[in-house]
Amino acid sequence: MNASAPYLSPSEAARRLGVSAKALRLYEQRGLVAPLRTAAGWRAYGPAEMARAGEVAALRALGLSLAQVARVLNGDAQGLEPALAAHQARLEGEGRRLAHLVGQVRDLRAQLAAGRAPAIGDLVRLAGGASEPAAAFELPWPWGGERFELRDLRAITYIVGPLGSGKTRLAMRLAEVLPGGRFLPLDRGGPPPPTPAAQAAMAWLEEEGARSSPALLVLLAALEDPSRAALVVDMVEDGLDEATQTALVAYLRKTASPERPLFLMTRSCAILDLASVGPGEAILLCPANHSPPLRVSASPGAPGYEAVATCLAPPEVRARTHGLIAMRPPSP
Repeated sequence: MNASAPYLSPSEAARRLGVSAKALRLYEQRGLVAPLRTAAGWRAYGPAEMARAGEVAALRALGLSLAQVARVLNGDAQGLEPALAAHQARLEGEGRRLAHLVGQVRDLRAQLAAGRAPAIGDLVRLAGGASEPAAAFELPWPWGGERFELRDLRAITYIVGPLGSGKTRLAMRLAEVLPGGRFLPLDRGGPPPPTPAAQAAMAWLEEEGARSSPALLVLLAALEDPSRAALVVDMVEDGLDEATQTALVAYLRKTASPERPLFLMTRSCAILDLASVGPGEAILLCPANHSPPLRVSASPGAPGYEAVATCLAPPEVRARTHGLIAMRPPSP
């Protein structure tokens, strides 16, 4: 190692690249990045390693699987077309949204030019505030019937809470009140015949390191059902090993949208990696004391952050409590 060159620790390298340290480890495991080692054996990232890791992160942002990234870096462009087509569709969707906002601004300026003051409500909506709730209802038992409102739907919302916190009842209620909502219970049944969309999703996931299983096939059938709107999944990690959970989250991050939002109940830190939560994701915590569910920021020190963190565990730890339910009195 050249002592004069700037070498970064994995945490600093991840911060500069805008990815998680877990993602960097995954890149290394798949042979995409080879960090240097200090005399003490610690990983270090110099300019060349950072450039390579930056290329991997950029290709991942286009929606490529880890296997596709490896092929592209080796000069094989196979698989780029569908990824670029999907990226184009996302950009065109964002362009339509921005064009709509520009039209609103143009109308408000026309009102001003005509001597009419815009309504305060129009200005607030233009700034992204005062949105109508996507769901509003009285909380079920074990809460006391408080009114709950869910605004600003994200592509993915994680529902977290300790045993007995009421998170399953909240999830079921959300599926009832969200337009077109569907609840996928823990008892998922057998997988239906695979559709082309589900088969394509499975192929991507297997390249990402996932293992095909009945649990994953059922989940993909629900995710890729073209008729679904909001989907609420009870313990999304059930029946999936750690590599499959990690691959699934990567797939959902590239495909989920606020127009077809996902609500994922989880207690697995492979599903909800707090260091990797992006702007299109949200966390709902159901507190142990049955106070109303609250939106929690994935920032250390934020209200509720430590409570969320204590609910999460690695898949091997979660496996020890598989099938356990909290004892609770019958609902009134």
